[in-house]
Amino acid sequence: MTTPDASSEKPTKITEVPPGIAPVVILVEPQLAENIGMTARAMANFGLSELRLVNPKNGWPKKGVREAASGATHVLDRATIHGSVAEAIGDLHYVLATTARERGQMKRVFAPEAAMGELVAREGQRNAVMFGRERVGLTNDEVSLADAIITFPVSPDFPSLNLAQAVLLVGYAWRQASGRAVLPFSGELLSPPATREALMSLFGSLETALDEARFYPPEKREIIARNMRDMLHRMSLTEQDVRTFRGALRALTRKGT
Repeated sequence: MTTPDASSEKPTKITEVPPGIAPVVILVEPQLAENIGMTARAMANFGLSELRLVNPKNGWPKKGVREAASGATHVLDRATIHGSVAEAIGDLHYVLATTARERGQMKRVFAPEAAMGELVAREGQRNAVMFGRERVGLTNDEVSLADAIITFPVSPDFPSLNLAQAVLLVGYAWRQASGRAVLPFSGELLSPPATREALMSLFGSLETALDEARFYPPEKREIIARNMRDMLHRMSLTEQDVRTFRGALRALTRKGT
């Protein structure tokens, strides 16, 4: 196993999820710098930070990999290089292998959600998810080193997943299974619901403005006014909404404009 040259290392970024909790991501013989960089980005999106590379094609580091990571360079800085799958998984307790095709091996097969539930249940153990080469995936021998298989419920018309996309799906599933899938904002109302008094005042202002504009014939006034009140009720207006509506009405009916 090798690590980045110490002289080029940057200060370790403090991440939301401490190392050792989220699963390790293992890429076997990845070829494209863009895929490794985008994998780092996908990992960082969901709190994964430990990346192991098995014999990356054309050496390491790769030109353009940091740019493809879009800021998730702390994942790349910590990445370790291994000469074989056996070396990369040697210190782990439980390993999952991703594959898009049936291998004829007597292993349990999980969808990402169930697989990550299995990992979360193994609290205190060191776990990993292994991804294969861009074009041909993992070999049967490499899959045989894993405890179980992850596969994705993709369309049979186009089952091929980009490497970083597969990592993204697994990372999202792990975040859900670990209870960390909390939305960053709620969209809750910042203004309380409008009171009946405020709504009645708005109705009055609106109906007066419509009367002045001769919006409806006199014989249909009551029916149309009731319909408009019903529409406004269905909108569940807040106090701020009512103030905005009333301000708009004042601007529209202001004399001399």
